[in-house]
Amino acid sequence: MRPDGRALRWEGCCNVRDLGGLPLEDRGETRFRVLVRSDDASLLTEVGWRAVTEYGIRRIIDLRHEIEPYEPPVELVRVPLVDPRGMKEIDDALLGIDEPVEWRRQNYLFLLDRFADRFGRAVSAVAEPTDGPVLVHCAGGVDRTGLIAALILRVAGVGIDTIASDYAESEANWAPSFDEWIAEASDDAERRKRRLLSIMPPDARRDVLVELEWKHGSAREYLLDAGVAEEDLDHISSRLRG
Repeated sequence: MRPDGRALRWEGCCNVRDLGGLPLEDRGETRFRVLVRSDDASLLTEVGWRAVTEYGIRRIIDLRHEIEPYEPPVELVRVPLVDPRGMKEIDDALLGIDEPVEWRRQNYLFLLDRFADRFGRAVSAVAEPTDGPVLVHCAGGVDRTGLIAALILRVAGVGIDTIASDYAESEANWAPSFDEWIAEASDDAERRKRRLLSIMPPDARRDVLVELEWKHGSAREYLLDAGVAEEDLDHISSRLRG
């Protein structure tokens, strides 16, 4: 665990961290044990699941579209953010882009625009529990999970640069496995995609949030338009702000 206590070592996952301890734009910092982000929680070992329950996780939000049944020892809520058809649309739209920041930026803006209602449902699911931390995960804990985390942190008052830095931490967590993962790609197109996925520049997250807020006014307004109740946004914000 890092000195700031945000990194969590749960056996079976490599990209887990508490979103507490992040500075707020006006005062203080976000509270620990409210929201945790991770890679694929279904891969946790028995030891890993014990760590989850000992941490007090009350609900898990699974953002993946893949149907891979698993039975965690706490409540599981599935909110698939992107379906296979949507993934194909994204891949097609990004074919001519090779610059990592622009590739990520276009990817995320497409997701936020095309699947706004699903982002709304996911944030509502995070906000519902009245006590105990919530774990949000997808496959790598980078893209879908990172966007949900970014939206909620902005609503709570965390600065864009801070959110961008948190996003970029995932690259170091995944770095030891990148070479093998890229080498296992089935063809050149998949290999290219994996190389781009292995780069997680903070500018990509920063640019997306700036553009989202320019278009919608704020992350809060985006989520309200996406169907999240105002009281849910107030609730998760107040929990994170302490």
